[in-house]
Amino acid sequence: MLHHKLSDQSAENILAAGLVVDDVRRLISVALDEDLHNGPDVTTNSTVPAHQRSAGVFASRQTGCIAGLAVAGAVFDMVCGAEQVKFVQLVADGARVQPGARVATVEGPTRGLLTAERTALNLLGHLSGVATATSQWADAIASTGAKVRDTRKTTPGMRALEKYAVRCGGGVNHRMSLSDAALVKDNHIVAAGGVAQAFAAVRAAAPNIVLEIEVDTLDQLKTALGAGADLVLLDNMAPGVLREAVAIAKQHFASTGRAVVLEASGGLTLENAESVAATGVNYISVGALTHSAKVLDIGLDLETIVV
Repeated sequence: MLHHKLSDQSAENILAAGLVVDDVRRLISVALDEDLHNGPDVTTNSTVPAHQRSAGVFASRQTGCIAGLAVAGAVFDMVCGAEQVKFVQLVADGARVQPGARVATVEGPTRGLLTAERTALNLLGHLSGVATATSQWADAIASTGAKVRDTRKTTPGMRALEKYAVRCGGGVNHRMSLSDAALVKDNHIVAAGGVAQAFAAVRAAAPNIVLEIEVDTLDQLKTALGAGADLVLLDNMAPGVLREAVAIAKQHFASTGRAVVLEASGGLTLENAESVAATGVNYISVGALTHSAKVLDIGLDLETIVV
């Protein structure tokens, strides 16, 4: 039977990450239900005495960036009971680690630790993988002044956590949901009858919302700027064309006093990221931060048995 109370430390760490405690609790409940909806952990309960307690250490087996320690700790709270388990973070989320680095310790009922282990590691490894991928992109463009930005290409139900992991890795977040900000894309432009028409329609319906518009050509960029756009997504443009777009935005500012934020998207790789970011754009948009991140291999080994 799951406990739903979190330790004060777990709750504080979740809040400090900018996450909602009840949302994290619900996600963990769904994850644990995949293992426990038909009953308890048969293997563990058959082999481990009910009274036994253990202590263990989480260690990274790869070079990477850590994210999700508070979430992992909350898993043990929910399985073991907050008063029965002690989870200690040895590094902060966002820490860069090498193979063998100890990132956390846990002590509690052995049955509970083993029951919670896989769910905790799944979440911690995935979020650390997102943070690690983001850190690689952030490092690649560090000399340019541009920032790497995520997208809505996230795992269903995991968006808030994955976007948190992006922040841990040195990236910045795009909108969280479809109502947070408007992003007029090519299909919206087709449906509305053009760039200017699509921009005007959103502005009329939501005059105060952050509004970004996607363009494929420099002519569309000029039309968007003429319509009043101050945030433009430049889709699948080569570095030479991006430099022209930046020059157009600068000319627009010189003549109107309205600054324009430019975001490059499409065709990006770690190999070309620096050359794209060096064109003068403010952001590069990378869906791979969340949709293609590899799990960071982190293990939990029990070190001592407390009888």
